[in-house]
Amino acid sequence: MDLRLLRYFVAVADERNFNRAANRLHVAQPPLSRAIQQLEAQLGAPLLDRSKRPLELTSVGHLLYVQALQILARIEDLEAMMKVATLSERRRFVIGFVASTIYARLPELIREFRKEAPNIDLVLVESTTLDQIAALQDGRIDVGFGRIRFENPATRRVILRHEKMIAAFPMSHPLAHGDAPISLQDIAEEPQIIYPRSPRPSYADQVISLFRDHAIEPRIVHEARELQIAIGLVAAEEGMAIIPDSVRRARSHDVAFRELVEPATSPIIMSHRPGDRSPELALLRAVIARKYQDWGYEVPVSLMADDL
Repeated sequence: MDLRLLRYFVAVADERNFNRAANRLHVAQPPLSRAIQQLEAQLGAPLLDRSKRPLELTSVGHLLYVQALQILARIEDLEAMMKVATLSERRRFVIGFVASTIYARLPELIREFRKEAPNIDLVLVESTTLDQIAALQDGRIDVGFGRIRFENPATRRVILRHEKMIAAFPMSHPLAHGDAPISLQDIAEEPQIIYPRSPRPSYADQVISLFRDHAIEPRIVHEARELQIAIGLVAAEEGMAIIPDSVRRARSHDVAFRELVEPATSPIIMSHRPGDRSPELALLRAVIARKYQDWGYEVPVSLMADDL
């Protein structure tokens, strides 16, 4: 028996009116009438007393109505059970990331991965590099994106690329304007805003090391909790900051950027468990390699190595 016909019949039996039932089902009234006639022909008996207003069920109609409600309820239960079972069979892939990698084209990589793997439940978790290492060991994430080099036998890292570091100034700052790169010596006495405040080591230590490598002790006035706060403090004229180059794409209306004379970069690092040969990780590596080629970045040889 056609379940569609049963649903149509139950709607008519509930509403006791073809027009109201048609509106409930979002169908036209004539096809609904024909569907009920088709069902009556299959059963060989009338289901509705059409001489009554509102419509009334015949004795056969009452019997079918009770049974149809039970059948349709079982079908709904079955559909719900199958949906849960299908979801439980979907593979799950968890990516950890530090906030600054959001600016370094991570969203584009995630979108491409989702297109390539629509049946994978992708979960994104913001976490520090230190937390990512622990989460990889515990199996709470499958891959992490960060900026800090950590030697750990339980994780394997791939340096995807080195991102240029630049200086960010308030728009009103005398050094905010100019096309030529600016030297660290020129900003040696400037109030510095670094991030994150904790945990350490972190990107903040990369900035401090950059200055100290050039015999400069930075004058730190703020240690912000995160990148967005640091940039906000720069815009508020609380100081300047050394940031990854990718950030300039997201914040340019109230902050000015200058490149540095000295070579200064911050790595973007992908970490995962050694020996992980899951198809999800292999797909992510392939997506990164393809997109890096599209963007004109050098593709790391280690990204596609078989012994990862």
